[in-house]
Amino acid sequence: MWSMATCHIPDGAVTMECRDRYFTIAVDLSFAEKEPNFEAVDETGVYPITVKYAATCGYSTNLLPLLGRMELRASYFSCHTDNTDDEVFTFNFNLNAMHGGEDITYALNKTCSPTLPWSPREVTCEVNYMEVSVRSDMACPTGTKQDDWDAVVQMAYISATSDWQVLLHRDGEQLMPMNLSEAHKQGYAFDLTDGRLVFRTPYGQPDSLSTTVNGVPVEVIHAALFSRQNWVVLMVDLVAACSMYEGSYDESGYMMWETPEELHLLMSGLHETQINVGVNGELVEQPVAEERGYIVEKHNTTVQISIPYNAEGGYRKSLVSGDLYEFYVFDLYVEQISVDEDHVDTRLRFHRTLATPLLPRPVFSLNRTVLEDRTFTVYLGDVPEDVELAAVHLNGHKYMLPFNNTSSQTITKVVHPNNTHGYTLKVPFDDPVVVQKFSKEQAVLQYKLDVNYTMTILPENEPYYHLESVEALFTDVSPPTFQAVCSESGIRFKLDHRSFDYMWDISVGSDLLTSELAAQHGYILSNNSQSLLLDVPLFTHGYKYKDVTLKGFFGTFEILVRDHDTSEVQSSTVKTCPFTATELILCSTDGRMTVVADLSLAIPSGGVPARTNLVDKYCGPKEADDTKALFSFPLNGCGSTVKLGKEYVTYENEIFFSRKLNALKNPADSSNDIDKVMVQCTYPLAGLYRLFSVYKFESDTAGIGRIVRSARSAEGLQSSTTKPPAVLQTAVPATRLTPRPVSIKPGYRPPAQYIRVSSFLNQFNKGARGSPQAKVTPYIGL
Repeated sequence: MWSMATCHIPDGAVTMECRDRYFTIAVDLSFAEKEPNFEAVDETGVYPITVKYAATCGYSTNLLPLLGRMELRASYFSCHTDNTDDEVFTFNFNLNAMHGGEDITYALNKTCSPTLPWSPREVTCEVNYMEVSVRSDMACPTGTKQDDWDAVVQMAYISATSDWQVLLHRDGEQLMPMNLSEAHKQGYAFDLTDGRLVFRTPYGQPDSLSTTVNGVPVEVIHAALFSRQNWVVLMVDLVAACSMYEGSYDESGYMMWETPEELHLLMSGLHETQINVGVNGELVEQPVAEERGYIVEKHNTTVQISIPYNAEGGYRKSLVSGDLYEFYVFDLYVEQISVDEDHVDTRLRFHRTLATPLLPRPVFSLNRTVLEDRTFTVYLGDVPEDVELAAVHLNGHKYMLPFNNTSSQTITKVVHPNNTHGYTLKVPFDDPVVVQKFSKEQAVLQYKLDVNYTMTILPENEPYYHLESVEALFTDVSPPTFQAVCSESGIRFKLDHRSFDYMWDISVGSDLLTSELAAQHGYILSNNSQSLLLDVPLFTHGYKYKDVTLKGFFGTFEILVRDHDTSEVQSSTVKTCPFTATELILCSTDGRMTVVADLSLAIPSGGVPARTNLVDKYCGPKEADDTKALFSFPLNGCGSTVKLGKEYVTYENEIFFSRKLNALKNPADSSNDIDKVMVQCTYPLAGLYRLFSVYKFESDTAGIGRIVRSARSAEGLQSSTTKPPAVLQTAVPATRLTPRPVSIKPGYRPPAQYIRVSSFLNQFNKGARGSPQAKVTPYIGL
């Protein structure tokens, strides 16, 4: 009674194929929870295919974890195969696998018909057994020594019965015959089909012969099968000889296997041999073999087969043993066809598994960083297909793959046609994980990134680590330098960006240069990826003025470069340009007023500006021409008046023309009602906190200057209370941000008490004489 399973097997889990001389089953290991096993089934029962049973009955099993499958090969003459006329072979197996903790049995069956006709003698050298089959009409062997043969025949006559017996012959030794049942108990299998006699034995049997032929290890089994029918003895001589060479590896990258052309004396007399090579149980045509790099050579009487270690058809496996290694496995399939002197051909087939030793399989890393991109680009290459990148450590910080979408770091997998792949890692220089070092002494900026790749070997998930350190160096690193050019209306500064300029901050005074600061002070700022442009109009915040004359003056503007971390000034760009103006008034931070005034309307006909003076008649112009006069005096000198309000203090003086001199020169001139010219400097009190403590003028900000013209009353120019019809003043400068910001409104004159500067303030005169380059805010008339 047959015991066949009925469970349905999932699609793709099992493949079955009929080959020239065997049937094969391949099972996907992912299909089962543990290693599956097979059972042979026929009408007599179910037979587990164990290691020992497989070698006796013509089965071979091969577990291939590298490929994720298990294979079974069954000879067409295996024990439980239904054979019809040596042409149709039916196989029935049970596959036992575990699912969900339960053992489940699946039925597998297949019918095969060989496409290749049987040769008179065929020998199969499987990985675990030898099998020989001959046509039933081949009674007498060729190559047997006459004395040996006579001894075998004599023993057969003496011992022959009608039952078949076997006589094992080993190089001259006389062995006692035994019946087929006894032979089967010793691991030998004999089968008589309709047209062939089959003999099979595992390797390493006590009665087999291990020898060497031309230095190649060979195992030989020689059996004579006989039966006496009346006066006739039927005898069949069966010989199987197989090369036991395990293979070798050549340093040039070839796996090599050898077999003698004549494996044994019983197979001598062969004068024509053909070798065909294949892989995984399938022979390939000669052009295909050559294309794959297979080499078949004969050295004397030894056939040597060389196969590139990475040839198509083999498979590889990565392994970690300190470093990364790999080995290659190749299931060699060789067919040797020999023809003897009687034109009887023998077809000999070998199944051999070749493996390389552990070969170093280093991955490599390549620094592809381009400094201008300001990004580390590191390529990890030559990663085998069974190795995957699981994580990277960047300067000790672990990042699992895949990276977070919000991360500035990226890693991209690159697949290559040679079954390897690589990874491209990108980390910006300004990523917090990157170590940055700047040497001011050597002017070198260094970015450093230590990368530790964590890879896993599949399917074991064994870890392997690869370390790489990359750095980017910027030499001759110096603070940024502006280019500056003068124009009629101001100064233009230009900075061409460099990749490392972010290490410094740009400031005007103590204030960082930002778009907000530029808008506050009236600067024109444009900044893109290539350059920064800053237009600083004349008389805006930050200018310093010197060498004021009637013909013009010099304006200086300074841009500071500060260390980003410490705010220390590292360098500066100072630009001084000449400017011209019809009128101007400068109110310095150290208490000095400088005025260039157009007096053409303020003096009588025929008068000259050189004859003018301030409230203090001894304070005359430093320079004058036909229409203008230049005055420069301390705020609290020359008869200046101080107007003190709640938030502001204003210093005021007037420019007079000598009326006495005018009367002497032009007694009939009635143009006495001419304009008077008033000059003022206004400062916020918040910036003058030292004024009343040390009697020294010192302002945080430059003052606002004004030149005021008004018609004189009949009393003359001395009056300082006349309401001015028009006020010309400097544009209100943007002041530096302080804990107490001050807002100044143009044209607003706060209520004030008027104080005549007298002798008790003479101490101001000493303290107010500041540098001629003190910071000032001017009025200018163009």
